[in-house]
Amino acid sequence: MNIETDDEIEILTPPENRRTARERALQALYALELSGNQVSFVLKEILGDNINGNPIIEFSCELIKMTFDKRHQLDEFIRFHSKNWKFERIAVLDRIIMRMAICEFLNFGDIPPKVSIDEAIELSKLFSTDKSSGFINGILDAVYDDLKKENKINKTGRGCLDSKM
Repeated sequence: MNIETDDEIEILTPPENRRTARERALQALYALELSGNQVSFVLKEILGDNINGNPIIEFSCELIKMTFDKRHQLDEFIRFHSKNWKFERIAVLDRIIMRMAICEFLNFGDIPPKVSIDEAIELSKLFSTDKSSGFINGILDAVYDDLKKENKINKTGRGCLDSKM
């Protein structure tokens, strides 16, 4: 994470690519989950004031808002595919990472599902437990397969068409 110190205040530098944008989204969603703060407050704290005009920051902002707004719906996909687990016992970070990937499956037509899954696995390796990546991979593969069978995946662009996973 890129942090610059300005007197007593930590200032996050803007994300440089979609990977760092996802890291910021995870941080913001985690803050929202635990703090109960307003989305606008957390967005300003994590992304700063200059959201418009930077496509990477706009992607992060959109991912945060959509994932947070649809979290209960996204959780239903996770619950369905983790029947042998008590949902409340799934690590908070793992739930958020899976929500983000499922949100990308459903709402970001230009991102191939394989990329969403791979990015979720990488986030789990950075921020969660050693066993999380395998668990997350299994759940996301199952969710993706179901969504594809139900024709709920609408992807376009390079790497998105006829994505065989």
